Amino acid sequence: MLRNKMMQALLLWLACSVIAYAAGLQKKPGPQNQVMPIDQIVALVNDDVITRHELDDRLGIVVRQLQKQGTPLPPLEALEKQMLERMITDMLQTQFARETGVRVDDTQLDKTLQRIAQESKFSSLAEFRAKLEQDEVDFKKFREEIRSEITATRLREREVDSKLVISDSEIENYLATQARQPDKGEEYQLAHILVLVPEQASADKIQASRQRAEQALEQLRGGAEFAQIAAGFSDAKDALQGGSLGWRPADRIPALFMDALQKMHHGEISPILRSANGFHILKLVERRSKGLPQMITQTHARHILIKTSELVPESEAKSRLLEIRQRIETGADFAEQAKRYSEDGSAAQGGDLGWISPGDTVPEFEDAMNALQDGQISGAVQSGFGSHLIQVLERRSADVSVEQKKQQARMAIRTFKSDEAYQDWLRQLRDRAYVEYRLDGKNN
Repeated sequence: MLRNKMMQALLLWLACSVIAYAAGLQKKPGPQNQVMPIDQIVALVNDDVITRHELDDRLGIVVRQLQKQGTPLPPLEALEKQMLERMITDMLQTQFARETGVRVDDTQLDKTLQRIAQESKFSSLAEFRAKLEQDEVDFKKFREEIRSEITATRLREREVDSKLVISDSEIENYLATQARQPDKGEEYQLAHILVLVPEQASADKIQASRQRAEQALEQLRGGAEFAQIAAGFSDAKDALQGGSLGWRPADRIPALFMDALQKMHHGEISPILRSANGFHILKLVERRSKGLPQMITQTHARHILIKTSELVPESEAKSRLLEIRQRIETGADFAEQAKRYSEDGSAAQGGDLGWISPGDTVPEFEDAMNALQDGQISGAVQSGFGSHLIQVLERRSADVSVEQKKQQARMAIRTFKSDEAYQDWLRQLRDRAYVEYRLDGKNN
C-alpha cells in the first residue's frame, strides 16, 4: 500500500507539462494533394508492429517539443533510434498490461483529464479540449496517450512498488549514514543521463554501453548542451525533458550520486558513474538549503481492497465494494468485512493502515482519503492496486518524531530502490520479448 513519492512526481510532471506537450502536437499544414508513400514496418514487437508513419509522427512531436524548449537537436539518426526504443518499451508495457488485466476505464481517464485541465488553469474539461483542438491537436489521440501514461504508472505500482521490501536494518543504516552527512539539509537540482546495460549483458555489450556513455561525456565536456545530449543518448524516461530530475533532498539521492555531488559545483558534470542498471552522468544545476517541516497532519484510516484483474474487471470490483459499503451502513462491522473480503495485507488487522502521513499512499487513495470527514466511508476508489473502500477514523498533528524520521527514511529508500527495480523490470520485460528491427530496411 505504501509507495514512494516518485510516482507522485511523475503525475505532477504530467499535469504541469501537458500544455507544452499539447503545443508540441500541433500539426503543420501541408499540400492538399500531397502523395503519401506506402507505410512500412520499422519494428516487430511480439505480435504487434511499429510503422514508419507512427515513428515519424512521434519523432515530429519530439522535434517540435525540443525546438519549443530551445534545446539544440541531437543528430536525427540518434534521436530516431532513441524514439524507436522508447516506442518499443511503451508497446511492451501496453502488451503486458493487456495480458495481465490492467485497465484504465473511461471514467477514470475522464477524471484524470479533468485534473490535468484544472492543473493547467482551465475552468472545465470542455474548455481544455477546445484549446487542444484550436491548436490542431487530435483530442482522441491525446486522450489515449494519457491512458497509456496512467497504465504505465499502474503497472509500475503493481509490478515494482508493491513488491519492494525494506528491512529495519536498512532504515537504521540509512539514518546512521544521514546523521554523519554534513549536508543532510540540502536539496539538489539535477539533470541525468542513463545509458542502460542489458540484463546478463556480455562483456562486449557492457563495453559498448560504456563507450556510448564516454561519447556523451566527451561531447558534454566539449561544450554541448546537456539537454541535447540527454535527448540523443539517455535511456531514461526524462531524456526528452533534458534529463531533468528536478529538486531532490539529499536523503533521497542514492549514495553513488551523493558521493559525486559533494565534490561538484553548480553547473559541473560528473564523471561516468556505474550502477547495476548502467552508466550515469550527472549535472548539478543548483544546490540550496531546505528546512524540514516541524508538524504534519496524519490520518488514521482503514480500507477494504478488491484487486482488479482479467477475471475481476474494475466494474465488478466496484460493484462488490458498494455491496460491502451498503452492509456496513446498515450495521455490519467494517473490520469484520475487511477481514472477510479485503485482498490487502492489512485484512488481518481489519483493514487498519495505522497512521498515514502525506505521501505515504498513491495519489488517488490520498486524495479520496483527504476528502473524507472523520468516520466517513468513501465510495469505490480506483488505484493501481485495485478498488478501495476507505474509512477515516481520526486525524492528528504530529511533529517530526523518531518514528516519522524512520518513515521518511523508508520512503527515501523506496525512492531509489524503486527506480532501480523499475529499470530492472523493464529490462526483463524486454529480454522476454521478440523484437525485430526493420529500420532503414535492415533486420537486426
